[in-house]
Amino acid sequence: MGVIVTAGVGGWSLVRPDPEERTITVGTTDGIASLDPAGAYDAGSWRLFSNVYQSLMTFTPGNAEPVPDAADQCRFADSELTVYRCTLRPGLEFTDGSALTAEDVKHSFDRILKIDHPEGPAKLFDTLGEVRIDGNAVEFRLKTSDAAFPYKIAGGAGSIVDSRRYPADDLLQDDRAIGSGPYTLDGYEPGRVARLAPNGGYAGVLEELPTHRVEIRYYAKPEDLSEAWRKREIEVNAGHMPPAETAAISPSDQGIRLHDQPGHETRALAFNLRPASATSGRAVRQAVASLVNRTAIARHVHQRTVEPLYSLIPQGVNGHAAVFHERYGEPDAGRAAQLLERGGAETPVRFEIAYSAEQRAAAEEAGTLKDQLESSGLFEVTVREYAPDAFREGMAKGAFDAYLVDRFRDYPDPDAYTAPLVGTDGVHSTGYGDAKVDRMIGDTRRGYDRSAVLERFREIHRRVAVDVPLLPLWQDKAYVLSTDDIAGAQYLTDNSGVWRLWELDRL
Repeated sequence: MGVIVTAGVGGWSLVRPDPEERTITVGTTDGIASLDPAGAYDAGSWRLFSNVYQSLMTFTPGNAEPVPDAADQCRFADSELTVYRCTLRPGLEFTDGSALTAEDVKHSFDRILKIDHPEGPAKLFDTLGEVRIDGNAVEFRLKTSDAAFPYKIAGGAGSIVDSRRYPADDLLQDDRAIGSGPYTLDGYEPGRVARLAPNGGYAGVLEELPTHRVEIRYYAKPEDLSEAWRKREIEVNAGHMPPAETAAISPSDQGIRLHDQPGHETRALAFNLRPASATSGRAVRQAVASLVNRTAIARHVHQRTVEPLYSLIPQGVNGHAAVFHERYGEPDAGRAAQLLERGGAETPVRFEIAYSAEQRAAAEEAGTLKDQLESSGLFEVTVREYAPDAFREGMAKGAFDAYLVDRFRDYPDPDAYTAPLVGTDGVHSTGYGDAKVDRMIGDTRRGYDRSAVLERFREIHRRVAVDVPLLPLWQDKAYVLSTDDIAGAQYLTDNSGVWRLWELDRL
């Protein structure tokens, strides 16, 4: 933290800068679904949570393994990986001064499961059976082995809330979020701005507390964020601008710093496998997989701001393998025709691709998919945009034949792109279920050494590439822009999904 040296009567003195003068403005297009961890399972909310709330475990820069934060230590207490035990750090407090106890940790997880909010993270804890308290320790009793459980509680879903403020059976009814993270939420205007102030009472993994305030400004459209950046209304740009504008930015541009890395957002084309759907036949889905040109989508729709993806497990996560490219290769209309013929499908196959109005570049992407499929003469495709709520409702009810779905990295383990997506009753409501896949998922969760089960994950995804309930399309690149007087933007985010606003500083 910098100081200002002043001279006066009696000698020199050190004056610490006023935190108000050190406010750093950050812009993003990732909005907040809820300030309550029991009601949010989206990137924007979880990014805020990693600053306002604490979890028992967290991820530090460059470390793919979770480390203790609110916990003093955590470990599996049995060889079957069904009992996970954490001991809290002493002296933890919420920002209102009340003590953070083991009872608060239990309350936080119990309410997620009890509320079971459709937009919340309850599905993430499908293996959690019971939370017990033993003095200053918390014990998670799991229904089945789950080696990925430490990763799950290190993200936004593991946020610890105050049992006196957050109801056991309902979401928080106001905007006064109380946590114990590096920042306190000092002001919030839904859809517009969140104001954060340093939490001097934070006790956790960080060796240095933040010294600056942060104002996060939310923009509904990429064009709005782009305009704010051009006008320098924000100093850090951590959202999505229109692809052409992002592609035009160069690290050599004067007055800015540009940082990019493999992102944690992926997009796939999901299929409805229910009997009434036009995409219920495996041959139809395999034919689509044989025709889609991901490179064209990445280049022409997204202007190379995304990378073609041939696996549900993206690059940067252990277990990634281009299994869809191994099976289907480059687009081939002849192979697609043979697949449909062998499957007894009448051509042209007619179906609809649905997408949400809030998905970036989805209209152009769906149109490109339509053109690619129809150019083979094997398909007739319609595309339709739905309002976000109507899209989520239609997906849940199985109302669409095919639909674009996004996935952000909730924890950096291959299980995050396996069990929730292709396990029975997956989050995208495809209707897919395969007993062998479920058994193999169970096998991966019994392996505490994650490197030892990577081939098992690849086996699962090779089998999924045959069934094609989901067709991966692309993985984004994470771009963070800042003015050249802001340091630390390169540490803002990484593969963990943690948003480290405390790493930002003014030069």
